[in-house]
Amino acid sequence: MTFSLVATDLDGTLLRADHTISARNRAALARVTAAGAKHVIVTGRAVAWTRPVFEALGYRGLAVCGQGAQVYHAGEQRLLTSVTLDRGLARLATERLTEELGDVRFAVSRDGLAGEVVVERGYRYESVLPVHVVQDRDELWSEPILKLYLYHADYDDDRLTACARKICTGLVDVTHAGTGIVELLPPGLSKAIGLSLAARKLGVKAADTIAFGDMPNDVTMFKWAAHGVAMANAHAELLAVADEVTLSNMDDGVAVVLERLFPDI
Repeated sequence: MTFSLVATDLDGTLLRADHTISARNRAALARVTAAGAKHVIVTGRAVAWTRPVFEALGYRGLAVCGQGAQVYHAGEQRLLTSVTLDRGLARLATERLTEELGDVRFAVSRDGLAGEVVVERGYRYESVLPVHVVQDRDELWSEPILKLYLYHADYDDDRLTACARKICTGLVDVTHAGTGIVELLPPGLSKAIGLSLAARKLGVKAADTIAFGDMPNDVTMFKWAAHGVAMANAHAELLAVADEVTLSNMDDGVAVVLERLFPDI
C-alpha cells in the first residue's frame, strides 16, 4: 500500500495517556514527510486545545480541529474554515435533554483561535487542559460555539450517546469522542468533512489516505479514507469498521504501521 496522506487522531491514538508524543512516533512521522507524503492532524480538540501539540511537534501543516469544524494552518496560525453550532439549536437541545434525562450538565467549546472550553457547575471533566467555569447556563451561549458537551452522572458514555441521538434527532448530530466526552455537533459535521476539505487543499484524494483513530468520532474518517487503522485500545464501534488494528497508543501503534509503510531512507 502506498499513501500520500497520513491522517492521525490525537488523544488515544498519536498521544500517550499523559498527552505526550513518544520519540518513536515522532520519528515515524518524520519518515512520512521525508518520503514526500503529508501528515494531517485530525482531532476533536478545537484549535486552542491543540496548539500545545503543534508546538511539541513543530507542526506547521494543515490540521482538522473541533470534529471537522475548523481547518487550521498551523504554520500561518490562521483558520481556513470554521463551522459553528447554532446557539438556538444548542439551547433547544439542552432543554429537551434536561426534560428527558433529568440532571444533565453541559459545556461548550467556543469558536475562534483562542476559543475557550466553558463548563457549567456540575459538569465533570478530567482534562489537563484549561477550562472556564461559569455559574449560569446562559453564559454558555454568550459567544459563538463549535460544539456542546454533555454529562450525566447516571449514564455511561454509550448509553448517553444513544439517548442523546434519539432525543436530538433533527436538531444536532451526536458523537462519542473519548472517555467522558459525548458531544453535540452541527448537523452533518464530522471529521470526514474537515479531512476532505484539508485533502482538497493539499491536492490529495481519499484513495491516497490512511487514517488512524480510536473512538466512534473517527468512524466517518475511516469510511472516507482508503485505509483505516484502529488502535488496540479502540472503541468497539470503530474496531468494527477498521481495515487494520495496530498496537495501542501506549505501545506506539501509529509508528508500528508507518514504519512498515514508509521504510527508513
